[in-house]
Amino acid sequence: MKILVVNLGSTSLKYRLFEFGAGREAVLARGGFERVTDHGAAIASCLAALKEAGALVDPRELAAVGFKAVIARGVSGCVRVDQAVLEGLEAYRGIAPVHNPVYARGMREFARRMPDTPLIALFETAFYQWVPEAAGRYAVPEAWFEAGVRRFGFHGASHKYIAERSAELLGRPDVAERARRLYLDGPAAPLAGPDLRVVSCHLGGSSSVTGIRSGVAIGTSMGMSPQSGLPQNDRVGDLDAMALPYVVNALGLSLEEAALALSGQGGLKALSGGLNDIRDIEAAAARGDGRARLALEVLVHETRRYLGSFLLELDGLDALVFTGGIGENSAAVRAGVCARLERLGVALDPKMNQAAKAAEATLSTPEARVKVLVIPANEELVVAREARRFLEAHSPQPPKGS
Repeated sequence: MKILVVNLGSTSLKYRLFEFGAGREAVLARGGFERVTDHGAAIASCLAALKEAGALVDPRELAAVGFKAVIARGVSGCVRVDQAVLEGLEAYRGIAPVHNPVYARGMREFARRMPDTPLIALFETAFYQWVPEAAGRYAVPEAWFEAGVRRFGFHGASHKYIAERSAELLGRPDVAERARRLYLDGPAAPLAGPDLRVVSCHLGGSSSVTGIRSGVAIGTSMGMSPQSGLPQNDRVGDLDAMALPYVVNALGLSLEEAALALSGQGGLKALSGGLNDIRDIEAAAARGDGRARLALEVLVHETRRYLGSFLLELDGLDALVFTGGIGENSAAVRAGVCARLERLGVALDPKMNQAAKAAEATLSTPEARVKVLVIPANEELVVAREARRFLEAHSPQPPKGS
């Protein structure tokens, strides 16, 4: 079975082609295009590149095309793309203005080119379907809640992979299997042992922290939109709600101008004085740049704030996991997040931490009660796996190539 996973950005298209069969899963091809102005042309180039590489003779070989979609009104989980999904994406374009319009266009273009190939969307909100009600509610008027104002959570594919992989590394196959089958079975699958308590820190251009109990999310730092939670590379993150009307009046901004500033001029970029790549920020901080140092300190502080929250909710911790571009590569950020937590069972091995770069690694000292792990993000694999499971669960006959 071949499944193409497509990751769409406002000016980019990235893809991976997976093949599943006989207990095997493999990446047959990967690639992408930057500075995209016409996603239809980029999709045609993607299919042509796969054919040229010999990975795909005919697009009809594909069992499905999978999408790492963000959010849609009234839709979550792993679903087949239909008109309701497209309308849901359009309805929430204001919540995810960079992602939703381009995903809607891309899905329509794939449907036009490949009308007989199932299009499967795995929404970033899916992993948070079972968080406790109290963790998903804002204290807003009921009419606001009914209109859709609630905590949805994002980076779901990344945190779900951490739920699965961390359980494997910690010797808990029962939890790994529960996490793998979560979207099919829900969280009720029985466990062979005690709860496995994990906090997953996805730190990158976009960052979030999620608490996970035995493969199921209990809460996350992001809320109604990807704007919330930790400071992102150029998005503000958490902000007092009254700050927006205040700056509109105090600085004479329109609501649209203020919203653009929140999502394009804030975050690490604002704190550091214009830098939004962690490598540049760390280099500037090493040269003594006070604003760059502050940007790093705020990122660490906010990550620790959510780590502390989930540590309490989970009543302790078995593993603290770092993933994402910053989490996988920045020894300084990891050290900052883990600093002075020895009495809580978190103790880094400085040499292991310094050596770890974008590969699976254990960073904690041998005697530490809490395992500190680096697990590289693998969101596309999660999308491909879930698309396969969806097809197997919903097809009256075996999907193509299975």
